[in-house]
Amino acid sequence: MAGVVVEEVAGVDDELVGAFARLVPQLSSSAPPPGAAELQEMLDSPCTTVFGARLDGTLVGTLTLVVFRIPTGLRAWIEDVVVDDSARGHGAGEALTQAALTKAATLGAKTVDLSSRPSREAANRLYQRLGFERRETNIYRYGL
Repeated sequence: MAGVVVEEVAGVDDELVGAFARLVPQLSSSAPPPGAAELQEMLDSPCTTVFGARLDGTLVGTLTLVVFRIPTGLRAWIEDVVVDDSARGHGAGEALTQAALTKAATLGAKTVDLSSRPSREAANRLYQRLGFERRETNIYRYGL
């Protein structure tokens, strides 16, 4: 992971907005990238931590960690992990995920969940290598 530096994103600037504009289309063809206001809303939420990965100083990846309390304990979800196509293979995805796991543990979360499409083969291999276990569950979505 030499050269990759992960940081908690502290504020919204043109670089961050531009990075999300470049990265989100690599993750989803149906979701528009967040603008400055949406990114600020994410950063202002006490439940959300946004991590950024830099490679040689350039913001090349992001991950969003959401930590929340439910009746059975403090839970965490990793969402929207994306590393720029041009920067893959340098360990940014692993570094982002490890940073999120460390933060979740520090906050007292009992578990960390994530989902990943089967077509994202490299990401699925990474998560399994890091110790994530496939769960026997159904994930449902209700469109509003």
